[in-house]
Amino acid sequence: MRVKAGMAKVCGLAALLALAACGGGGRHMETGTSMASARASGVAPAFGDAEPVEWKSRSPRAYPVHGIDLSRYQAPVDWRTARAHGVSFAFIKATEGGDRVDAGFAGHWRGAGAAGVPRGAYHFYYWCGPATTQAAWFIANVPKERGALPPVLDLEWNNASPTCGSYRPDPETVRAEVQTWLNIVGRHYDQRPIIYTTPDFWERNEMWRLSGMDKWLRAVTRHPSEVYGDAAWTFWQYSGTGLVPGVQGPVDVNAFAGTPDAWARWVADRTL
Repeated sequence: MRVKAGMAKVCGLAALLALAACGGGGRHMETGTSMASARASGVAPAFGDAEPVEWKSRSPRAYPVHGIDLSRYQAPVDWRTARAHGVSFAFIKATEGGDRVDAGFAGHWRGAGAAGVPRGAYHFYYWCGPATTQAAWFIANVPKERGALPPVLDLEWNNASPTCGSYRPDPETVRAEVQTWLNIVGRHYDQRPIIYTTPDFWERNEMWRLSGMDKWLRAVTRHPSEVYGDAAWTFWQYSGTGLVPGVQGPVDVNAFAGTPDAWARWVADRTL
């Protein structure tokens, strides 16, 4: 989720993609979604990449269940094509700070749901605003729908913000604010939120001290075990320049940590 307020992803598209098809569903998925919707085939999708990496240890291809995260910069999306080519889940940017809604959220949310792609919403946290305000803003703009994946809190520094860009609270304050947001949002949606973060943020703020939630870790040149040590993770963002049929332009691509059966169980347990 490297796109921040006012910044677009800029990348040239090149390459034709040869991809493996995937299926997908969860116990409480909304109308038009079946149990098959949360399942993936046993073969990892062969997504392309505008800036490919030569993986020196375990490659993302070792994991069979893949998905995307996106914002207004990838609108519109042909969700049925994306699903047919291996997109087993999507996390969609909804809000930033206490007063911004991503212009692509509503369309992506409807489109993914209609195509039977399990999807969740994420909030980009602003460090110069209180957690209570930001939690309320997310709740005001993200529907509480059966079948939704858990909400996500995107934790990075606000480098692009003219007001928050240089502000760096101490690690104890960071973790306290994060916990406040997680508690408020978790109670509202009756779900345990996920936290997404980056190597520098993880290390500086000792995010391993927070427990009890799924972790989504960014590592675009190495396996998470080489970047985050023995930290347990559920999702791995392995590229910000993925090329996926049905999606316009480069997009963040991610792997789930388990098998297709584990994914189906996770969805069944963690959807609303």
